[in-house]
Amino acid sequence: MIRPIVAKGFHLSKLRVAGVIAFVLLAGCQKNQLLVKRSVCPAVAVPNYTGDLTTFANGGTEANDIDIVAAITNVRGACDEAADRLGTAVTFDVLARRSSAAGARSVSLPFFVSVVQGGNLIVSKQAGAVTINFANGQLRAQASGAAHAEVARASATLSDAMQKKINRVRKPGDLDAATDPLADPEVKAAVRATTFEVLVGFQLSDDALAYNAAK
Repeated sequence: MIRPIVAKGFHLSKLRVAGVIAFVLLAGCQKNQLLVKRSVCPAVAVPNYTGDLTTFANGGTEANDIDIVAAITNVRGACDEAADRLGTAVTFDVLARRSSAAGARSVSLPFFVSVVQGGNLIVSKQAGAVTINFANGQLRAQASGAAHAEVARASATLSDAMQKKINRVRKPGDLDAATDPLADPEVKAAVRATTFEVLVGFQLSDDALAYNAAK
């Protein structure tokens, strides 16, 4: 069983990730059946306001004080659906630009990878760092990051009873023949409880997060 934890400095109110619940609805015309197919693998995404990082030189906060600007891109997740524990290998790139090309320089940029349940509950969080190496005379540099996250298959799987309720054959004339099964509050709650995401972003201070939100 996964025990929920709340990680300090992680702003759930900022998580507006599109597609928390991903479904493919296929209408079976001959059988008049609405079939819902769902992957148990977590989606991989970058939360709002955490995909960019701006650092300032000499304690400044103005545009002409900007030292480094970095962005997370090319986020990918590879999931093993066959295992009892769903392992997701996350990879991503970090593109960075500095304001001065003078001298060789290495910069360590912190990031986090979290497993989130139901769109708002952090069940695990790990921190890491990506090192960007600028050569002398070079304004731009790139590096790659990687992490691994796991979710118990049982926690991400709907019960047989709920699966039957969702995929029950609906015949023409039934009161709920044209009703989306996800409109049922019980079904919606069960789906939400078994839906997980792996979120990756820069580990930002409150000020850095506010700066991104205001851009």
